[in-house]
Amino acid sequence: MRTPPPGVTGGFRRTRPTRADRWLAGALAVGSAVASMLAAAGPPYREADLPGLALITVASLALLWRQVFPLPVVGVVSALLVVNEAAGYAVTVVQWPAWIALFTCFSLYRDWPRRLVAALAAGLAVVGYLVFDRGQVSLLELSGITMCFLIATIGGDAALSRRAYAAAAEARAVSEARERVALAERVLLQERARLAGELHDALGHAVNVMVMQAGVGRRVFAENPDFGHEALGHIETLGRGALDELDRLLRVLDPVRDGTGRADVDPTTADLAQLAGRVRAAGRELDLDIGEVDLPASGARAVYRITQEAVTNALRHTAGGRIRIDLTQTGDRVLLEVTNEGDGFPEPVPGRGLVNMRERARLEGGDLEVGPVAGGFSVRAVLPVARS
Repeated sequence: MRTPPPGVTGGFRRTRPTRADRWLAGALAVGSAVASMLAAAGPPYREADLPGLALITVASLALLWRQVFPLPVVGVVSALLVVNEAAGYAVTVVQWPAWIALFTCFSLYRDWPRRLVAALAAGLAVVGYLVFDRGQVSLLELSGITMCFLIATIGGDAALSRRAYAAAAEARAVSEARERVALAERVLLQERARLAGELHDALGHAVNVMVMQAGVGRRVFAENPDFGHEALGHIETLGRGALDELDRLLRVLDPVRDGTGRADVDPTTADLAQLAGRVRAAGRELDLDIGEVDLPASGARAVYRITQEAVTNALRHTAGGRIRIDLTQTGDRVLLEVTNEGDGFPEPVPGRGLVNMRERARLEGGDLEVGPVAGGFSVRAVLPVARS
């Protein structure tokens, strides 16, 4: 968008006459000439002749440039009005371009110095009319001149204000549209991040356990085929569970697929027992201690996903050691602690899993602590209970 020059409001300064101004100037020139020839002025004024028609035509055609050079046009048409009176012609039609030019200045300029110059030029034209007019100027004519001056100045200012208001309204509409687009993009990015976290936590855990069981089964298959077959059965079960989890997550993207318009992707604390069973089936020792907790659906989902990610990390980064899951409630806070026994754990390196756990705790109004502790590695989350 081009910026208007100082003093000009409602758009940039034009560099050439507009089509509307060409039509205005042409129609006014023809109409003024015809009106001058048809309406005889009578004594003491000169009859319309070629010089008089030339004055009227030049004054009308000057309006071609009224939006390009507003102040010079006011000066030109005002001077032509005075020349018209000094030459003895009636003021009947030559005054029209003067009032239109004055209106244009007040509709383009907001600064008072330029408006004052335009008004002064129009005022001098009125003085010239009073000095050189051959007839007797009546009080009625003076009141008409005053009314034309007020209409030109007040009307021009009103046009400028209306144009500025429309431009401000348009700017607000554009700004609001941009804000809506930006909000939609933020919501989309947040939803994508949430789905990425769900996929990482849910499928990452299942795949990690499957890989672990496949490795154990491969190593002992020759010596203990029954255990190998059992491991394959667990892998199949986990694979089916992972496919179900994937299907539930995909229904978030297209919730009308199942005909209900809903997508059930909310595991609860009751599902922790199944998670523990899968880990035990993979050959890792896991203790589960779940007390009665009062959590909203989103909080229960957060507890499950944090536990799932913590257990997945324990399986991925350690080959042994007991895993312990404790979930208790004290007052208005719920404490989740997942501990993996062992020694020499380094400080955690921030990754998608850790980011997801922290974000889930934060969104529920809680906090998360992750790091090595005496005798192992701990993931500790504190979440608020459901509000009654």
